[in-house]
Amino acid sequence: MTLTKKCLASSIALATALAAGGAQAEISDDAVRIGYLADMSGTYRDLAGPGGLAALEMAVEDFGGSVNGTPIEVFSADDRNSADVGANTVREWVDQRNVDMVAGMVASSVTIAVTQVLEQYDKLGLVSGSAASSITNEHCTPNHIHWVYDTYPLANGTARAVVDQGGSDWFMLTADYAFGHALEGDVEKVVTENGGSIVGRVRHPFPTSDFSSYILQAQGSGAQIVGLANAGADTVNAINTASQFGLTQSGQQLAGLLVFLNDVHAMGLDATQGLLLTTGWYWNMDDQAREWSERYYERVGRMPTMVQAGIYSSTMHYLNAVEATGSDDTATVREHMMSQPIHDFFARNGHIRADGRMVHDMYLAQVKTPEQSEGEWDLYHILATIPANQAYRPLAESQCDLVQN
Repeated sequence: MTLTKKCLASSIALATALAAGGAQAEISDDAVRIGYLADMSGTYRDLAGPGGLAALEMAVEDFGGSVNGTPIEVFSADDRNSADVGANTVREWVDQRNVDMVAGMVASSVTIAVTQVLEQYDKLGLVSGSAASSITNEHCTPNHIHWVYDTYPLANGTARAVVDQGGSDWFMLTADYAFGHALEGDVEKVVTENGGSIVGRVRHPFPTSDFSSYILQAQGSGAQIVGLANAGADTVNAINTASQFGLTQSGQQLAGLLVFLNDVHAMGLDATQGLLLTTGWYWNMDDQAREWSERYYERVGRMPTMVQAGIYSSTMHYLNAVEATGSDDTATVREHMMSQPIHDFFARNGHIRADGRMVHDMYLAQVKTPEQSEGEWDLYHILATIPANQAYRPLAESQCDLVQN
């Protein structure tokens, strides 16, 4: 396909394409093909899942359904939280369907496997659901960007706030895979650097339905704080079990280190009121967020999580880069994306670093009491903004091969 007149007139787009290594500025196979990969039926269904696909489809529709006259095609699949299923799905998408970009990606083990496939085939990944900070640290590649959040700001936000309030002795209850390990490590670093200690820990299989034995171990530890380094249904089950066993009534406090809007909604304010958490975004944080969220609500019937909002944001940034460069070449598009600031309804002070981490302001929030809430989804107070340049792991500490320290 030849360049449109609009792209020929864009010296910026041509310069970007040339800077990316001289790749021919064109859209391959006469289509921009996006694959959406996520847990569509299991533990992480509600935080991303079908709602994330709806957000991606909203972005495609809002963009007009095409880029410079070239149609946008969307494929989707359930990775079943299996690294093998995820990697094989993406390999098939690239081999058989010529997919240019893969969006979504939730379980960190799946994401790490998929990004290796994307690097092998030189395709692009936009990671919105995964949490492991290693995704843009030791597992970084030139073929993916991590968009919404990771374990480093979660620890810096929630764990630091809890320690500052006097919660110095911690017991860690951790999902036994890449995400849980990364979050536990980042929390331990924050706790110990601020004068606290980890007095015990236990790791549970992913996913887990029965948390009885783990909560009993946490109670027996005598720790002031029980940190939950898990997510989705695992976090909900752990909090519900802790409530049944009277953990908080005995003087211990739960710290949900990755709690999503849908989790709080599912458990209700009676069970979660007062809980501190760190989030990358909240639907009711300002007028821009509310406007987009209300459109999403009309479509889906529930308010979006930060992951679902991030999927829309990252997809729009990608499509804008394809339009500006007239190309779907990975290096060309990624370089243009890195050159453009991100300031939309989702991100404040956002930009993409050399390691592929999209840094932006994060927020310390507290769950409202039932009396404070003014509606079904009015669940958080935003207590503080964690500036982008303070929220994420400093590049000086990076183990990413793309970073020149």
